[in-house]
Amino acid sequence: MNEGFERVTAWLAARGHPHQPVALPVAARTAREAADGLGVQLGQIAKSVIFRRLADDAAVLVVASGDQRVDERKVAALTGPLGRADAAFVKDRTGFSIGGVSPVAHRLRPVTWIDRELFRFDVVWAAAGHPNGVFAVAPQQLVEMTEAPVADVVQTVTSPCTDVCKIDPDAGLCRGCYRTRDEIAAWPGLDDAARRALLAELDVRRRGHPGFPPLPA
Repeated sequence: MNEGFERVTAWLAARGHPHQPVALPVAARTAREAADGLGVQLGQIAKSVIFRRLADDAAVLVVASGDQRVDERKVAALTGPLGRADAAFVKDRTGFSIGGVSPVAHRLRPVTWIDRELFRFDVVWAAAGHPNGVFAVAPQQLVEMTEAPVADVVQTVTSPCTDVCKIDPDAGLCRGCYRTRDEIAAWPGLDDAARRALLAELDVRRRGHPGFPPLPA
């Protein structure tokens, strides 16, 4: 692997973490790639998102569920105004390259927040300092490791609609979002918890579906 992977491995071992990092056979620079490589739900990927705090140039780390989009405004309300963290900033502050940023073993300790949506799962998977490296951890263990507060840091759940609905006549599912007609109709009346539960089901449904045949010309 590389120095970052070895650093995370040593950090976890020193603290007696029962799950040491593993190397995936393919790169997992995105949450989707990691979920597909592990065969788990997208939400089980604990992605590390780095911002730059304008007041003191400190790194701000948000560890978020892979099926959620971090809301920068919510994070800024907790930390103060934020700016973009480019690749050089991320490498300098964390010691990791983008795509392999671990939530632990940073070169300089960041200001950290944990997304409460991770607690939907018993076990999540986080980057281990390299795009191919990951380790398993319970959300509460992640809180204890980082000594970070848990907060609402993600955007309100939006529709998974990708285009005008095209219901496949054989599967009864939309070819874009994999919802049924009833699920599409019910979406506006669902609260965020129910929407996230449906998104998790859609993720499982999409991964297990063989794909749709081509539409007639």
